[in-house]
Amino acid sequence: MAYGAMGKILWVDLSTREMKEEPFDEQTARKYLGGYGLGARVLWDRQTPGVDPLGPEAILGFVTGITTGTDAVGGSRYAVVGKSPLTGGWGDANSGGSFGPQLKMAGYDAVFFTGASDKPVYLYLNNGTAELRDASHLWGKDTVETENLLQQEHGKDLEVACIGPAGEKLALIAGVINNKGRAAARSGLGAVMGAKKLKAIAAQGNLTVPVANPELMRELRKKHVASLTGHAEQLHATGTPGIYEMCCVIDDAPAKNWVGVATIDLPTYANCGGEAVLEKQKRRFACWRCPIACGGHMKSGTGEYKYPEGVHKPEYETLAMFGSNCLNDNLGSIITANDLCNRYGLDTISTGACIAFTMECYEKGILTKEDTDGLEMTWGNHRALVAMTEKIGKREGFGDILADGLKRAAERIGRGSEQYAMHIGGQEIAGHDPRGGWGFAIGYGCDPTPGRHNQGGGQHPPGLDIPDVPREQMTGRGVYHKLSTNFMHSVSALGMCHFVAGAYPSADQLVEALHAITGWSDLTKEELLLTGERITNVRQAFNIREGVKTPFLYPDRMRGVPPKTVGPRAGITFTHEEVYNQYLVEMDWDTKTGKPSKAKLVELGLEDIAQVLWP
Repeated sequence: MAYGAMGKILWVDLSTREMKEEPFDEQTARKYLGGYGLGARVLWDRQTPGVDPLGPEAILGFVTGITTGTDAVGGSRYAVVGKSPLTGGWGDANSGGSFGPQLKMAGYDAVFFTGASDKPVYLYLNNGTAELRDASHLWGKDTVETENLLQQEHGKDLEVACIGPAGEKLALIAGVINNKGRAAARSGLGAVMGAKKLKAIAAQGNLTVPVANPELMRELRKKHVASLTGHAEQLHATGTPGIYEMCCVIDDAPAKNWVGVATIDLPTYANCGGEAVLEKQKRRFACWRCPIACGGHMKSGTGEYKYPEGVHKPEYETLAMFGSNCLNDNLGSIITANDLCNRYGLDTISTGACIAFTMECYEKGILTKEDTDGLEMTWGNHRALVAMTEKIGKREGFGDILADGLKRAAERIGRGSEQYAMHIGGQEIAGHDPRGGWGFAIGYGCDPTPGRHNQGGGQHPPGLDIPDVPREQMTGRGVYHKLSTNFMHSVSALGMCHFVAGAYPSADQLVEALHAITGWSDLTKEELLLTGERITNVRQAFNIREGVKTPFLYPDRMRGVPPKTVGPRAGITFTHEEVYNQYLVEMDWDTKTGKPSKAKLVELGLEDIAQVLWP
């Protein structure tokens, strides 16, 4: 068993209700770290290619990392992994809060589910024991009600990861919610959970995560907390809403379904900026033992939107997708929509994108009030936005069409609506513009999980041998993106927050923390770069084996065809080859198919995968 791990992986067959434990050995831990690193390896090994992601043969995993639940600053995260029903390929989603650490303190590094229950169930974990329990009384409840009911039954120290009604009804933009508003939102994995009739995992325990040198790690934590630099101060002050106004000014935030410019089309964008959000915030929210505390709980709503005190603060992505992207400057409506998404268990990025798409189709005459259940889906109509969000969560009326995401909605609507569906590979594009944001341009299309803002590169700490490439420069972007994202793949797999890792004054601090946690005294920054590369090659190999066409292709609008004529990004246009090929060559992936070369897979110690992809 590795230090930093509980040494146990739980397998639960929901069809037979059989459970078994397997060891999480040190060799696997060092090679894949945890999180979606371990998840990708397990699904490659155990899941049959071509399975229906909503079928009983699909595997769904909840996986912590080596730093999760330790004294490592930011070690609070877990990953949900599975085959994505949105993209048909690799799917993962990441969340903070306190569920990940509690999962380990309950005795397990990871839980993988197979099969499907014939009735609603939840998994109860307590200090190394596991039990499937009836969840009929929870089915149909929202995520807040579910967490409250389970804590009433088991105690306030219980942590819950669950789905809401959207996941129960197999909405493909459904995610998994913990802490009543922290979301493992992307890839549609809430629908996978719903298909298995798995309502929740409830974790409780007081076991200690074993660490090689606990005294040293406690001292290092004090040092690391005191040394956080850069964006840590801004995130502590305002959280991610603090960048909303800046992103509108530089035309990074979406506007009018990505065709507009926020400062021109929504001059009142600052109504939803960081200071406006802070005025409505009651108190900060921190993930488990995090000194940055970038989240927040809101005061009770006043005026038209009377949401209860304590609902979660909307993050930047939510503000952008429900705000500027819909030409909406009503902050109360965005807080309400955010809370609805948390309660129903919806991805706010995808939901906001679906509503902006609907508004543009309404403007173009493709949709009418008769189609949208009598709602006037005009730009900026915040009341219609909130009402449609609830319809999506309930799969009611036109919301039923949107609940499966943009790709399928456009296919069902037809009539030319496809050109207004801003997704890539089936996943709605996150709230940072790839037109001129070259890291996002590469990451959205080349990462095995398309459309992800946290795969855009540039989040790594100093102290790595990564060439500096200005944000606006394309030359040299391939090697920069490869090294930056490879390091952050390791950070993700470790269960560490990107914000914390990026605020370290040097990557050496992460390395010294891992020395103290694991006892791997010979571990280096270079090994973390190599491990991250191994992890993303396994994720990519999963897609190739599933027959997913990669790299993913943008809608014309998202690559500047035609280019904008006004604003900071006027005139910017690109081809897929211009943004993708540098990175694909550096990764040794085929520029047409994204397939990793046999030599690269062997170099990374993935000979068995090489044999499958290169028989």
